[in-house]
Amino acid sequence: MDKYVYTPQGVCSRQITFGVEDDKIHDLSFVGGCDGNLKAVGKLVEGQDIHKIADILRGNDCRGRGTSCVDQLARALDSVIESENN
Repeated sequence: MDKYVYTPQGVCSRQITFGVEDDKIHDLSFVGGCDGNLKAVGKLVEGQDIHKIADILRGNDCRGRGTSCVDQLARALDSVIESENN
């Protein structure tokens, strides 16, 4: 399994870590942010396809910031997808 660490921008969480195996997301965790909500996100996306999750979460906004913790996760997944395509 490939492991990734992403530093989000413009949100309360300070770090996102996750693994990807066969295009499925595993072991998602956030440092900072809304702890209970982000733990729930980790449970909901476990074993899900990274393309599907990125599409669902991309563009979600928090308090007019133009992004959110889950949007930042989508951006992290997009970078994984982009690296796969190159």
